[in-house]
Amino acid sequence: MEGVRKTMRLTTKGRYAVTAMMDLAIHEVAGPVTLTDIASSQNISLSYLEQLFANLRRAGLVKGMRGPGGGYRLACPAADISIAKIIVAVDDKVDATRCGGKGDCQDGEPCLTHELWVDLSRQLYEFLDGISLGDLTQWPCVQDVAARQDARDGRHVAAGRGANPN
Repeated sequence: MEGVRKTMRLTTKGRYAVTAMMDLAIHEVAGPVTLTDIASSQNISLSYLEQLFANLRRAGLVKGMRGPGGGYRLACPAADISIAKIIVAVDDKVDATRCGGKGDCQDGEPCLTHELWVDLSRQLYEFLDGISLGDLTQWPCVQDVAARQDARDGRHVAAGRGANPN
């Protein structure tokens, strides 16, 4: 396999980052979103979210707003943030190989199935890179879950859920 290899490792960190970014994309229409609200709604530890958002901020995906009514906003439109960008921002890569894509999986050499896992990693990256936060906020199943969570948590979102005009 030639060319640039994009590898991705799907970890809890990546899943939580995507979940938190989805919550942010859905709720920021009403103003900055606090990590406390995301933590409570998504059952993610606040201290863990703080670590994730530090990485997301460094990657230029979110921006913090200080002061009363502060919180986080997306740094660019939800349509411009792919799921792969989020995962890469917190995990560094998406990788289905045992060797981290290095090709040293068996005594310093590629194993029999190395290229299969490299290809899967590439396809997974391309799939996730082709889906934006904006796309996901429009999925009916996502809107249903968000409405259920909002009703449970007493959170409210203006009409046009997830329609980030950044």
